[in-house]
Amino acid sequence: MMKNPSLIEFPDRIETPRLYIRPCMPGDGSDVFRAISESRNEFKPWLPFARKEQTLEDVEAGIRHSYGEFIKKTDIRLHIYLKESNEFVGSTGLHRIDWDVPKVEIGYWLYTKHTKKGYMAEAVKALTHFALHDLSCKRVEIRCDERNTGSRRVPETLGFMLEGIIRHDRLDESGTETRNTCVYSLIPGDLD
Repeated sequence: MMKNPSLIEFPDRIETPRLYIRPCMPGDGSDVFRAISESRNEFKPWLPFARKEQTLEDVEAGIRHSYGEFIKKTDIRLHIYLKESNEFVGSTGLHRIDWDVPKVEIGYWLYTKHTKKGYMAEAVKALTHFALHDLSCKRVEIRCDERNTGSRRVPETLGFMLEGIIRHDRLDESGTETRNTCVYSLIPGDLD
């Protein structure tokens, strides 16, 4: 059992061939706000935060709240950038953390103009490796809507196992129809 998760050392950045991933930081609001605003139509069916209009100040406040959670290591929100241009690509992170096991869930979204380039699979692969090797996690989970083929492609490409589909566990964007959630996992040894 981990005594004090807030003492866990976390790197300034995790690098991949094309990307770097770093903790969200105060001041990231304008990049995130722009990405959400320009991707809202694509996000709405899958991401509850995209269903309500937010101001730049709302987004920045959310980032600052997330930064506080990062300091405590109760939730680890990360931002993804292109190495070549430092352009914001999307968001990922380690969520639903249970340090006693330890286990994490990886969540993610990609700025629409950067889809279909393999960036998210590249980022999630690096983050999964980090969770399993550097944080000694015994389980990494990814959950996504059964109908979200783009999100499902990430764990499927990376060798995660589909453990099951939770039926009727949440509502769609209109709040009238139920949706199913796919649960994928990877544990140490799955890729050996």
